[in-house]
Amino acid sequence: MPDRVAAPSAPAQRWPARVRVARASLLFGLSVLLLLAGVAVFFLGAPGPGTALWTTATVIGLAYSTVSIGAAVRRRQPSVDVIAWLALLGALLVGEPVAGAVIAVMLFTGGVLEARASARARRELSLLAARAPRTARRQGPEGMREVPVDQVAVGDRLLVGAGEIVPVDGRLIDAGVFDESALSGEANPVDRVAGDDVRSGVVNAGSSVTMIAIQSAAKSTYAGVVRLVEQAQADSAPFVRLADRFALGFVPLTLVVAGLAWAVTGDPVRAVAVLVVATPCPLLLAAPIAIMSGLSRAARHGVILKGGAALERLAAGRVLLFDKTGTLTSGRPALTGIVTAGRLAADDVLRLAACIDQVSAHVLAATIVTAARERHLDLDTPMEVRERHGYGIEGFADGHAVRLGKAAWIVDGPTPGWVRRARRRAALDGSLTVFVAIDGQPAGVILLTDPLRPDAPRMLRALRQAGIRRAALVTGDRGDIAETIGRIVGVDAVYADRDPAEKLAIVRAEQRTSPTIMVGDGINDAPALAAAGAGVALGARGSTASTEAADVVLTADRVDGLADAILIARRSHHIARRAAAVGMAMSLAAMILAAAGLLSPTAGAILQEGIDVAAIAIALTALLPSRTLTVTLPQADLSQTRQLYAQHLAIRPLVEQVRVVADDLGGPRADVASARALTDQLESDLLPHEQSEEQQLLPILERALGPDPIASLSRTHAEIEHQVRRIRRACDDLGEQPDPDEITDLRGALYGLYAILRLHNAQEEENAFSLMPAKAHPPPT
Repeated sequence: MPDRVAAPSAPAQRWPARVRVARASLLFGLSVLLLLAGVAVFFLGAPGPGTALWTTATVIGLAYSTVSIGAAVRRRQPSVDVIAWLALLGALLVGEPVAGAVIAVMLFTGGVLEARASARARRELSLLAARAPRTARRQGPEGMREVPVDQVAVGDRLLVGAGEIVPVDGRLIDAGVFDESALSGEANPVDRVAGDDVRSGVVNAGSSVTMIAIQSAAKSTYAGVVRLVEQAQADSAPFVRLADRFALGFVPLTLVVAGLAWAVTGDPVRAVAVLVVATPCPLLLAAPIAIMSGLSRAARHGVILKGGAALERLAAGRVLLFDKTGTLTSGRPALTGIVTAGRLAADDVLRLAACIDQVSAHVLAATIVTAARERHLDLDTPMEVRERHGYGIEGFADGHAVRLGKAAWIVDGPTPGWVRRARRRAALDGSLTVFVAIDGQPAGVILLTDPLRPDAPRMLRALRQAGIRRAALVTGDRGDIAETIGRIVGVDAVYADRDPAEKLAIVRAEQRTSPTIMVGDGINDAPALAAAGAGVALGARGSTASTEAADVVLTADRVDGLADAILIARRSHHIARRAAAVGMAMSLAAMILAAAGLLSPTAGAILQEGIDVAAIAIALTALLPSRTLTVTLPQADLSQTRQLYAQHLAIRPLVEQVRVVADDLGGPRADVASARALTDQLESDLLPHEQSEEQQLLPILERALGPDPIASLSRTHAEIEHQVRRIRRACDDLGEQPDPDEITDLRGALYGLYAILRLHNAQEEENAFSLMPAKAHPPPT
């Protein structure tokens, strides 16, 4: 059977860490036993055996430090263990076996604390790699076979059973429910519909599903996460490397102080006492533990930092540069409207187009099929489907000949007015167009666009709270679209129509003035990500090139976690410095006391033990929960919000119908009946939905964000109801032969309502529905 979450076996790469913990614990236990046994025997009146036990503990510590120093010499690396070695040897030579035993306990205590703290700090990172899928169930001509995951090829049909890990990145054939917490940190199951992409490493939390592999195992998401984990664990932070160098410089200082204390007083015991208290463990242990703890905390929030150096660069960032596509926008097209020729309703045009697109591999096909399913349209199995390269696709569905693709293939002869209207709207909105013909006649145009991420504006506000002083949008898109996105999100500058080389130049220019963070997800972003102080890639859907070039990878398909990652990085870096500073200050003070004869070697050993524990305890506080900017809804509020969001989605077609009816009223024969029918639907469907949001959604939003955002939303609810009542009165006042002025007023009221609804929906998606964890719902329109 393929790998299940219930019983993942421990990978081979983790056993050395457990061996190190076990070895350190064994030596610590033995040294403590010898120390306590010596104390017990001594107070029972047998000082000789007690001294022998203490001497044995000292000799074990001396042998351990000798082996450690020898290993460092073989690696041609200097070692600060020479201080402990001299302290142990000095304790034996001056007849202080109890001090030597305490030093041995201190030495092994440091080993235990380091091994256990590092293991705990790496736990979240290691768990990601520990559960990598190893097998898959592949459907083929010979039936169902279990194969190693490395043998899965793009296009293979795979079955993922309940509780099993998705082996490779794939596209769902069936709808499913998945636990994506291993990648995103989100504990709640995520519903995904047929046609959605799922990433390797997530767990099927529902019934069995079938999927098509879209990546090999080596190129899938989880393999990339494992590589990131290995890199993160291998890299050390600049501050940690600086601490190591300072610790080495501490060795000659210690020897000088110890030598002076002996030379001035003639008492070798003082020199031994200085050596005992002079270990630079706060630098050697506390700093890396705090940095690793920060990496662990970030991983728990769905952010992989490629080592301590990446953490420090992220903490230092003050200027933030964004790419647009896939970063501030969703990165995939979404249905924004359907303009029809008038023969068929918009839903009929969409349904027939989606029937054909079910078997299409075109990048826009999945969007059209998903939009139809979200409107609960019944999709028949298409027949005789043929792709026409460079033009589109055609086939038969529900007894109709359906063709969709480019305008030149669909529309012959003079351009109808509805086509001109659709093209004008697409040009203004920056939309893609898919033309549809039914039974040889042009039937409509499907408009698609890459919408703004609903969490993007709030994310930028959170980043400013986290200390970002300047934000800029850097994109290859055209200027008017980029300026619009930039104004909505709230950036300080917009750089549009930029190629990768120009993006790179902008990053370098910003980097010269302040530490810079660059966020992107495309191949063209890779040079800029590599050049920035800290590069951030969206690993959920980003390219391999951008993920490899970046220092930070967001495993969840949302960008608001970046602010939390910056806070975690800054807090961990601050804790590392504080732990090292406090520990070394106490150690230096103890050296002065020892040199002055105020500390015996035994008391100094006990004091140094306390200093080490205190420094490491400070470092471990980086693992504790801290202030974050991401808002998490309680489960009850989340369930209610999802229900309201489903209603929100169902209302979208009605909102677009307001514009369609207003457009039709401008024709030579105003369709007043459609306006009256639309008004009936607004009163029966739209107003109850807005009232439900007023009563249920706004209290949830107030609990999550406070009272500020709800005032404008509540006012808009009232305005929507007012506008619908006005439209009702306008329709009731129309006679059999409406006056042109009356039609003009009605059209104006409809266009006004449409604008209010679009703005209101965008506000709700930004302030309320974006609080839901990333899941398979369509981007905002």
